[in-house]
Amino acid sequence: MHHAPPTAGATDRLVANKVGTAHAKAILLGEHAAVYGAPAVAIPVHSLTAQAWCTAGNAEILASDLYSGPIGQAPASLAPVVTAWRAATRSLRIESAPRRLILSSTIPVQRGLGSSAAVAAAVIDAVARDAGVELDTRARHQLIQEAETVAHGKPSGIDAASVVARGPIRFEQGIATELPTGGSFTLVIADTGAPGSTSQAVGYVRDMRRDHPRRVDAIIGRLAELSRSAQDALAVGSTHALGEAMDEAHGHLGTLGVDSEALLNLVTAARRAGAAGAKLTGGGLGGCVIALSADGETEHLTRALREAGAIDVWTTTVEAAA
Repeated sequence: MHHAPPTAGATDRLVANKVGTAHAKAILLGEHAAVYGAPAVAIPVHSLTAQAWCTAGNAEILASDLYSGPIGQAPASLAPVVTAWRAATRSLRIESAPRRLILSSTIPVQRGLGSSAAVAAAVIDAVARDAGVELDTRARHQLIQEAETVAHGKPSGIDAASVVARGPIRFEQGIATELPTGGSFTLVIADTGAPGSTSQAVGYVRDMRRDHPRRVDAIIGRLAELSRSAQDALAVGSTHALGEAMDEAHGHLGTLGVDSEALLNLVTAARRAGAAGAKLTGGGLGGCVIALSADGETEHLTRALREAGAIDVWTTTVEAAA
């Protein structure tokens, strides 16, 4: 959800109001398997962010490059934003004094990068900080999930957890756990330019599981094992092991039918350019590919992905942490 940043003239006013912030996320392993209770591993993408500011106003106004005007007249596409704002003010029992909400986000929509969750998190934090309230982790997650339900129907909760996480997390059956990392990992995310639809992809796998339960359950079981392998690889700092898990996972996701020609094209380009591993990230059927650099250098990998048709490329690093 791209939103324009505030104007330079508004900077002084905004500095006085604490800013709500969140970042994008990428799933390393566990897409689709997480829907069935299996573990998934996600990482923060700090180079893509969402920010929100609350300021005094004469009426309830929402300001972004998608829409600027009374919040009650915001288009349906901004329903998750409105839900986040309403949920936060209701939960915090904030008096209905007129406020102006300003949004700024660099996270592209429908790319599996957690745009709606990040914007919701930023809005909720902005409302809380404007009111001088510090939300605990559970309350914050519940409010983000409320907005995510409007955006996606029945979200697993992984986006709500990962867009505010400081580092990699394991997400299983609604519980997020921070993961230790024994080394530094550099990853490149490449956008196919084709929007993905999580709900459509999840529905596709659900229908396939109904028709072929044993086959799909076996794949889900293997994806769960690969998520655990990825967790171990992060813990010991093994780029090689993590890359192998990513490569195998992409093949299984292809068997589930959520790969696409554009995704496979970028995955192939990344591997030919020397990536330690590459796979789709998110629901699939479009969206992005995530590739693991074998040596921490990204220039060659980035160039290869752009030449293969990526419309945008971002780099993120997972730092070593106990």
